[in-house]
Amino acid sequence: MPRPFPRRIATISVHTSPLEQPGTGDAGGLNVYVVEVAKRLAARGVEVEIFTRAVSRDTPPIAELTPGVLVRHVPAGPFEELDKADLPSQLCHFTFEMLRTEAGYEPGRYDLVHGHYWLSGQVGAVAKERWGVPLVQSMHTLGKVKNAALATGERAEPHIRLRGESEVITAADRLVANTDDEARQLAGLYGADPAKIWTVNPGVDLRVFRPGGMSAARRRLRLPASGNVIVFAGRIQPLKGPDVVLRAAAALARDNPGLARALTIAFVGGPSGAGRADPDRLTELARHLGIGGLVRLEPPCPQADLADWYRAATLVMVPSHSESFGLVAVEAQACGTPVVAASVGGLRTAVQNGVSGFLVDGHDPDRYARVLARIFEAPRLRARLADGAVAHASRFGWGATVDRLLAVYAGVLADPPARRGGLEPAEQIAS
Repeated sequence: MPRPFPRRIATISVHTSPLEQPGTGDAGGLNVYVVEVAKRLAARGVEVEIFTRAVSRDTPPIAELTPGVLVRHVPAGPFEELDKADLPSQLCHFTFEMLRTEAGYEPGRYDLVHGHYWLSGQVGAVAKERWGVPLVQSMHTLGKVKNAALATGERAEPHIRLRGESEVITAADRLVANTDDEARQLAGLYGADPAKIWTVNPGVDLRVFRPGGMSAARRRLRLPASGNVIVFAGRIQPLKGPDVVLRAAAALARDNPGLARALTIAFVGGPSGAGRADPDRLTELARHLGIGGLVRLEPPCPQADLADWYRAATLVMVPSHSESFGLVAVEAQACGTPVVAASVGGLRTAVQNGVSGFLVDGHDPDRYARVLARIFEAPRLRARLADGAVAHASRFGWGATVDRLLAVYAGVLADPPARRGGLEPAEQIAS
């Protein structure tokens, strides 16, 4: 008789550790997702072991994240930080070490493998075959989608990624899409079987991200008590559109100089992707646009502090060029802060246009500036959006995410092995 839920899951996150601080390097929403889901699965009696690449000699081989959740740091390649573009060459070593870990136990240690991002899926595909267990795969971002909406300064995703994604999508027994939009992309762009695609919205910790006093938050963060505050949170890279924030603020200052005199633009996060090559780009652009004195650059911070930034903000901007979900948008709304976001990908799910914030077509700074002015000049509108933001975000608790994931796991465990997907990546990585 099939087990209704897995007893123990092998979760794979090759390129970024769940212990890293989200908001810099390659750490972002994926990290938050893996951590929050693992903790809640463990609370429901499902053990989780997270395999991630070791990036320091001082990192312990095994760390307990919380009772029932272990993080296994797998040595694979040099310890110093590697760009994601260099990681495919380390997958064979990573896979060998992960399989060797499992071989040290009695057979059947893991009931299921869940891979996060295509690199992890390549490893998970091999584990699936060797262990005789199903593979559940979350892609998080898709190379074809990113290539169709490249920001200035971003390189196109290489063929090795596009081919690797197709292999993983074929090999997976279930595909977890963050939104219905992503589910359509998996089927339409990659030919995934719709029957194995399940939409599972990510969540937000509603105990941490909740409404609070704007004035108190501003005092704690040493922000002006009056005036408007725009917050951009997350990795500073062209894909996320931080330049759009600055250009929109400059357009606002040009057309509404009175509003600009009491404006603060805060960026909370660190350089990532193409942003690492030019970490001073934002500062230089702000000076060039004549708004250098309005900008604050803040490092990534723990969730409790990030919630304060959201509460302190008049609004949060998320002008990404592509986004599989948009966790920042939901976190901000849960704190009662309206969001102005690009109408792309998962942000169309994360933000309820006209109710919890506004979605803007394209990335024209003037369009964003007009939306900013509309909110800044109408306190009643801002208050209505704030109420709508809290109500909308309340739909996205992590508990609902885990409920849905457990249904995915139960379904794939009930499938007879003969119905599970075939595998090509296993042969390629193992060779």
